[in-house]
Amino acid sequence: MPLPPTTVQRTLKHVRSVQLSGYKRSDGCWDIEARLTDVKDHDYPLSSGLRKRGEPVHDMWLRVTIDHKMAILDAVASTDAMPYVGYCDRITPSYAQLVGLNLFHGFRTAVKTLFRSTRGCSHLSELAMFLPTAALQTFASDVPDSGEGGQKPYQLDRCHALESHSDAVRRFYPRWYHGQKPG
Repeated sequence: MPLPPTTVQRTLKHVRSVQLSGYKRSDGCWDIEARLTDVKDHDYPLSSGLRKRGEPVHDMWLRVTIDHKMAILDAVASTDAMPYVGYCDRITPSYAQLVGLNLFHGFRTAVKTLFRSTRGCSHLSELAMFLPTAALQTFASDVPDSGEGGQKPYQLDRCHALESHSDAVRRFYPRWYHGQKPG
């Protein structure tokens, strides 16, 4: 269901697009790629020069390679469009520091610590925050969600709708339903 219509006339000024893609690799690992673009609907004057309408102000990429335990084995960032050419793109090699982190264990906190303030690019760090859920959706393509084989389905207790005490779990995963939430 889309958002309700607005009641006030408005003018489009900015579009940020974020795209995430997940790939299964032939070596048994996965690549998660994230891309962020910022585009203005008008000519946009910057101290570094004019960006014409539709020309990206930002076009940034981040890719991590992960194993089946969500450990990051490789990380690379690139910047194709930026406000300050030769300056903004200097930080991209720093995102190799993601190697060794785990997308499901303290990842977002680690990103905030590693790349706080001027130690990172706010746009690349924002992209990094999308990686855990994109990886989960990528893995979902290969993992049955039914809990067959006696193992709890991976998606349970990861969001409010699929909390072990929820009506959704009672209906779709009765074996894993724990009754009413205590307290």
